[in-house]
Amino acid sequence: MSSFSILVDTNTDLPLDYLDEHKITMIPLAFILNGKMNSGGRWQETSDKEFYDALRDGGTASTSLVNQEAFFQFFTECAKKGEALLVVTLSSGLSGTYQNAVLALDEIKTVYPDCDIHVVDSINAAGGAGLVASFAVDKRKEGFSAAQTAAFLEDIKHSCLALFTVDDLMYLHRGGRLSKFSAIAGSIIGIKPLLNVAPDGTLKLKDKVRGRKAALSTLLSQMKRSLNPGTKLTRVIISHSDCLEDGESLATMIRNELDADEIIVTMMGPIIGTHVGPGCVALFFQSDMKREEYEAKFYPEK
Repeated sequence: MSSFSILVDTNTDLPLDYLDEHKITMIPLAFILNGKMNSGGRWQETSDKEFYDALRDGGTASTSLVNQEAFFQFFTECAKKGEALLVVTLSSGLSGTYQNAVLALDEIKTVYPDCDIHVVDSINAAGGAGLVASFAVDKRKEGFSAAQTAAFLEDIKHSCLALFTVDDLMYLHRGGRLSKFSAIAGSIIGIKPLLNVAPDGTLKLKDKVRGRKAALSTLLSQMKRSLNPGTKLTRVIISHSDCLEDGESLATMIRNELDADEIIVTMMGPIIGTHVGPGCVALFFQSDMKREEYEAKFYPEK
């Protein structure tokens, strides 16, 4: 059976016990809350709950990518030991983390040209990147090599859809992830914006509905329309930014209407939480459609 290590960044929002159980290593992305630098994941001093409460109280936050040197050091250790490694990163459309990983890999190959290290851009965020990484775990169990698994992920990542709703689009605007026009247009009182991660890995405002319950129902209907009748889902991940009840409600709705082997509901950490703010519910799953197909069918360019 083939064996390789899996490395993710803290944006993936996979629970720590999941990482431990499946032997996934995490590299930290940093966030700054009210001027204080903080690492995410295992090294996080401010709890997720405290982080969102601080935002609700008017606090400010920003994020920092994983630098090239951090990746280079990790890759060097793997190359020295002759270990195979697969890296899954936050979308290149949202962060320079993927590019830094690629630059570090290019550099390490000048010293260890035969190193078995592969970097995959998840073109996703939060639980979406976690979903892509979880499929790497599945393939490792099946005996795939790191190279074979990377090729598999490069294909299926384009059908790993990300659908989400937020309470306040201005967080996305302040973080540079959404234009001011879109943020204002989607921020009418009582209207809940619905967004997705586009084929290029960036965030796009797609719909608006009235009320939270309607927003969650629409996430489910958007999910269902991308699936063939009778599709059995291997895994669904729901990330929430301190609104567990809504995340669990969406999970129940999915269980009642679709066949899914596993549904993971997890708190969204500060890395993506900085940009979506409190009250985000995000849905990640493998669709029967590629993102380009989904966009062309349901959101054709006007």
